[in-house]
Amino acid sequence: MIIMKFGGTLMGSASAIERSASLVAAEVRRGTSVVVAVSAMVGVTDSLLALASQAEQGDIAYANDAVTQLRIRHLSTIETLGGAPNSDTAREVRELCESLRQTVAGVALLKELSRRSRDLIVSFGERLSAPLMALALENLGVRAHHLSGGGAGLLTDGQFGNARPLPEAYPRLRERLGGLLGAGLTPVVAGFIGETTQGVTTTLGRGGTDYTATIIGAALSAAEVWTWKDVDGVMSADPRLVEGARNLAQLSYAEVMELAYFGAKVLHPLAVTPLQQSGIPLRVKGAADPDHPGTLIVAEPQIDPAHPVKAVTAIRNLAVLTVGGAGLVGVPDAFGQIFQVLAREEINVHMISQGNSQATLSLVVSQPDARRAAEVLKRDLGNSGYPRELHLQENVAVVAVVGEGMRGSRGVAARLFGAVAQANVNLLMIAQGSSELNISFAIENRDVEAAVRAAHAAFELGAQLRPA
Repeated sequence: MIIMKFGGTLMGSASAIERSASLVAAEVRRGTSVVVAVSAMVGVTDSLLALASQAEQGDIAYANDAVTQLRIRHLSTIETLGGAPNSDTAREVRELCESLRQTVAGVALLKELSRRSRDLIVSFGERLSAPLMALALENLGVRAHHLSGGGAGLLTDGQFGNARPLPEAYPRLRERLGGLLGAGLTPVVAGFIGETTQGVTTTLGRGGTDYTATIIGAALSAAEVWTWKDVDGVMSADPRLVEGARNLAQLSYAEVMELAYFGAKVLHPLAVTPLQQSGIPLRVKGAADPDHPGTLIVAEPQIDPAHPVKAVTAIRNLAVLTVGGAGLVGVPDAFGQIFQVLAREEINVHMISQGNSQATLSLVVSQPDARRAAEVLKRDLGNSGYPRELHLQENVAVVAVVGEGMRGSRGVAARLFGAVAQANVNLLMIAQGSSELNISFAIENRDVEAAVRAAHAAFELGAQLRPA
């Protein structure tokens, strides 16, 4: 059994959906059981977020126009796929768009957009695309049945916008999807979304269809999970930044999680977690060349001691917030209180660096959260005597080099920082975890291209690093 995930441009148009469906049909004809997870059509999630925002401001006219455009786009796609205007698929799309319109009208009336309401609104993207994939499969002679994430059995907690699967989701998925497979049907699951035990719609976070696919893969004990992309696997760097970026044959679960967390648009950062216990491989493949093996993600990949770093990636539009002062020294809970304040405000910290004297703590946060983070720290901790100084530097990026082979390899940091220095890039912060899986450093946004290219070149030149 294989779980196949399609998103991005592979769900961008009728022809793209037909191409994606043909990849599924090819495996079904070989006798392989397949479950499909699909994302929204290109741009739809952004459109839904925008109309939700406008509805919150009471601009119902904008929201209604946006819903109309979504209905026209999906009905047009159905027509191109050969579906009749009065077909079950077209009727379902109309009904979904009417439900969306009513939901948006409620938000506009109250001028209130809760996380719960936002999740419901953005869920319509995947709920509208799943019937399109099912139609395309039926046109190829593959009996298909589409259903929402919740309908498939994906139960989650109530952390709207960033939901996590509950343990009882796995037997439910196995029962419901296994029943469809047993009846000779190919399930098409709307990715990215689930539901609470009370039946309330949740979302798994941007890129969550990858997560949906791996949750299903773990529940059904799949042979592999395939996530289809526009490129033939995971690259050693963003090819738009580095001309010599190449495909990687293998990565570990840990490596791909690091790459996803540090900005590589590869997978949802938690996508591999459901597969780790059972060791199910995840394969990233390119739709343009289906015969290419892509990148295989496993627990223990092959490691070349001569090339300890596998990839370089970067996150832009961050800020460094430095908290300092003598009041921090020797106070056991000072840093704990800082993180508690940020956690309460739901401000994610991407990277930290602490001075040996405990007199300063530097935090990297997202640019949109930076000034709010500074304000809440001043407000909540200002009377405690801890943060005597607070400095904010905006327009920052974090670059990370990742590789299992860095463990115990001498000279990695020296080669990295030497190359970055030669590129005339100034370092603001440096961090390396005890796992030695990655080295991260903060720089100014304007230096990202130079830093990524320099780091990539340093480890592509074939320097032989001797294991410790």
